[in-house]
Amino acid sequence: MFGWECFCWNSVPDSYLSEPEPFSLPAPLPQWPQGSGFASGRISLGRLEVVQITKFERVWSCTNSRGKPHGFIFYRPLEIPDGFFCLGHYCQSNEQPLRGHVLVARETSSSEPEADHCHGSMLESPALRKPINYSLIWSADSPHDGCGYFWLPNPPVGYKAMGIIVTSKPDEPEVEEVRCVREDLTETRETCDLLLSMDSKFSKNSFKVWNTRPCKRGMLARGVSVGTFFCSTYSDSKQVADIACLKNLDSTLHAMPNIDQIHALIHHYGPTVYFHPDEIYMPSSVQWFFKNGALLYSRGSEKGKAIDYQGSNLPSGGTNDGAFWIDLPSDEDARNNLKKGNIESAELYVHVKSALGGTFTDIAMWVFCPFNGPAILKVGLVNIEMNKIGEHVGDWEHFTLRVSNFTGELWSVFFSQHSGGEWVNAYNLEFIDGNKPVVYSSRHGHASFPHPGTYLQGPSKLGIGVRNEAARSKLRVDSSIKYQIVAAEYVDVGGGAIREPCWLQYMREWGPSIVYDSRSEIDKLIDLLPVFVRFSVENLVELFPTEVYGEEGPTGPKGKANWVGDERCY
Repeated sequence: MFGWECFCWNSVPDSYLSEPEPFSLPAPLPQWPQGSGFASGRISLGRLEVVQITKFERVWSCTNSRGKPHGFIFYRPLEIPDGFFCLGHYCQSNEQPLRGHVLVARETSSSEPEADHCHGSMLESPALRKPINYSLIWSADSPHDGCGYFWLPNPPVGYKAMGIIVTSKPDEPEVEEVRCVREDLTETRETCDLLLSMDSKFSKNSFKVWNTRPCKRGMLARGVSVGTFFCSTYSDSKQVADIACLKNLDSTLHAMPNIDQIHALIHHYGPTVYFHPDEIYMPSSVQWFFKNGALLYSRGSEKGKAIDYQGSNLPSGGTNDGAFWIDLPSDEDARNNLKKGNIESAELYVHVKSALGGTFTDIAMWVFCPFNGPAILKVGLVNIEMNKIGEHVGDWEHFTLRVSNFTGELWSVFFSQHSGGEWVNAYNLEFIDGNKPVVYSSRHGHASFPHPGTYLQGPSKLGIGVRNEAARSKLRVDSSIKYQIVAAEYVDVGGGAIREPCWLQYMREWGPSIVYDSRSEIDKLIDLLPVFVRFSVENLVELFPTEVYGEEGPTGPKGKANWVGDERCY
């Protein structure tokens, strides 16, 4: 079990830690279409029903930087509905708007007892139970909020704690304060996003606070984030066996939006995608790409075949075995025409899927560009446009809207940036026309960014990498209007509501594999550099992202790991 220690401040900040203002989207939410359990305020997880609490009362605060009014505030949830119970407290920085949630839970009535397959008996234990008592993990003294005490609930045998309790008094909290959850209704979770780290003069280990999330994530995973934090004086941030997350045992995922609600969400939140004013490789629809000369090649054949505009003659299913690929026509004029794309025909291809055990909906919006232009490399103050490096046929990029199934509120957006990306909270987004975020597509590479500017892909501390330039222009696509829902596996498609297009089943490459003569281009790059920033070819090759030097033909959306899994962050 945890040990505990007390930390005292050696200096007093000049000002009180400011209270963050609550965040709200720029415009009110609409009345969503009726049906299912979406945006009803409550979600059934089987034996438990949960409510998302976003109103809090401050319990204690501390600063990371002594003498500066920057730090973290710990909150207890407020306005818990009758019959529901707290599972843990919430923590966030005071430098961001108050924007978070914790879940509170109550047990639902069950008409039949559950079978215990391990012991052959019937499970009659309640889903929620009070902790036996608490263990003090850590305490500290704040010059304005007094002492703070961090308590881990000690659950009964067969139960799991969901979070930490913070108090301003040394007395152990009442067991009525929180509930523990029966172990078969939980899943394991892990730490993410280190929030706070404070050193102590009494121990070599510092006190650390992290956000947490389910270990298994993606549209098939059933782990539900509770919104609580984890803290420890251990150096290993992965030691979270003492607390767990919830598990959704309701296979119907009743809180996911139906087809009418999906359309309403896209109309309300669909971002406008801005392309760089100097972009020459524009997006297009897949149909335009096929109609204007894209060819299907197969191993052992030198001649490509024309592709039906619906993609009906593309090989369906299977794996990316290298047997087929798509390429541009050999005629130079036709190739150049396809490379330029056609923004008038462009539309966003939408995949709607469950996230965090059905408590959120992920709306992944895919952009297709027939061609990815050459990379712009940056070494120090020098920018060099490559001739070939970075080019490839068939560029698929995406961004993802994450919406709360409790309210229908946009929570965050994932911006895909080549081999990874980043989640951006709603309060850090740029909005236009109400609650519609703005997405900036980078020049040539089409990576997605939340704001205009120059972004470096690579070891940014050395000033070396691929330069991504994003800016607003008249070149744009409004995804709230120009979109096509191509997949939502959880929706009952018996009535033909969502029919996946033929081309989506094509699992091979949308462009030929290319290996660039990177050494010759890097040699030229080195010759252009000032002497004091020159590197050997070998060292420079190691510093740039690997995709700069060669490109396997990219697969389509369904071939990406995030089609089923969670988004990949840097």
